[in-house]
Amino acid sequence: MLYRKIPKTGDEISILGFGCMRLPMTKEGHIDEPRAIRQIRGAIDQGVNYLDTAWPYHTGESENVLGRALADGYRERVRVATKLPSWMIKTREDMDRYLDAQLEKLGTGWIDYYLLHALDGNSWENLERLGVTGFMDAALADGRIRNAGFSFHGRLADFKHIVDAYPWVFCQIQYNYLDQQFQAGTEGLEYAAQKNLGVIIMEPLRGGNLALPTPPPAVEQIWKQAETRRTPAQWALRWVWHHPAVTVVLSGMNEETHIQENIAIAEAALPASLTDAELDTVATVAAKYLELMKVGCTGCGYCLPCPEGVAIPVAFEVYNKMHLFGNEDEAKYAYAFRLSGQITGSDPGYALQCVSCGECLEKCPQHIDIPNALAEVAEQLEDDEMENRLAIAKKMMNMIDE
Repeated sequence: MLYRKIPKTGDEISILGFGCMRLPMTKEGHIDEPRAIRQIRGAIDQGVNYLDTAWPYHTGESENVLGRALADGYRERVRVATKLPSWMIKTREDMDRYLDAQLEKLGTGWIDYYLLHALDGNSWENLERLGVTGFMDAALADGRIRNAGFSFHGRLADFKHIVDAYPWVFCQIQYNYLDQQFQAGTEGLEYAAQKNLGVIIMEPLRGGNLALPTPPPAVEQIWKQAETRRTPAQWALRWVWHHPAVTVVLSGMNEETHIQENIAIAEAALPASLTDAELDTVATVAAKYLELMKVGCTGCGYCLPCPEGVAIPVAFEVYNKMHLFGNEDEAKYAYAFRLSGQITGSDPGYALQCVSCGECLEKCPQHIDIPNALAEVAEQLEDDEMENRLAIAKKMMNMIDE
């Protein structure tokens, strides 16, 4: 495992961080806790020392599971990062209440890296008005947190303003080879580095879309022409780690094979280690993906629960894959079955159920026009044959189960 230093403190952090937003799940829709704990501890045993969670992850259970995973001496070997749920803060007292509850859930006396979660210009102004800088000062002074930071989902100008508004130690931004001009982007990454902030990267694989073992045919043709052969995940992660301003890359790993692959990649991902030709190849792939993808959804699930029960991330996943791979018939079968609720035992969550209430709009960190996008999904994937497709898909699944 390679390590990079937080500029202001010299703290050495593994360049691969374990993101706890997408832990392995049971068929009943809960965290598969024994497996998650094995995965987390296995990663720590191989050198990962930065673990990232947050109050809302897995409907509040991620912090609890991580806390139990860090028992038996593991807590002392790692840096724990979690986040104040900025959208839930109504008073100055709320800040202490949530932090104290998080300390209890994680079973620890301090948070190594504490972030204000999902800031943009408006949420920062609101927190500042409620006294968040005084809260951070007090929490640092009494030892409940050791390093102050924020995660960001807004405009570049607001990012720079927030960076300059408080003596942060680190920040967290979305960054991958598709999102170089999105939100903070490359300019924000470099601005934070100039201010000596450690930079934590989220969504390096765009919700897994950049790591599909078999990429879209048009993309695969580009990778095959590269002089160096790498998997899509290797290309995507190495591209992010190529940037010296990056400190840690978070990966929401929930498969053992993914964990091992990412750790292996992290063992060779030195700064500025890609050639100009390799960077040109990645740029060509990025252009092709942007041409093919229709919705910039990363599957984070912040838009949920939908009041009408729409399974928004799944709808967008199926819709994007239809356009990436060009298989409309397969996509319609997948859509009919996956959004029927048969797998999870829940009510149907089809795009046509959307009533454009707009509740999801203020939640989406990607600023997607979700109601309009769902209307497009419904138009292309829902038709008079959907019930027949669902019946056929259910029959096929029952045959597999037998």
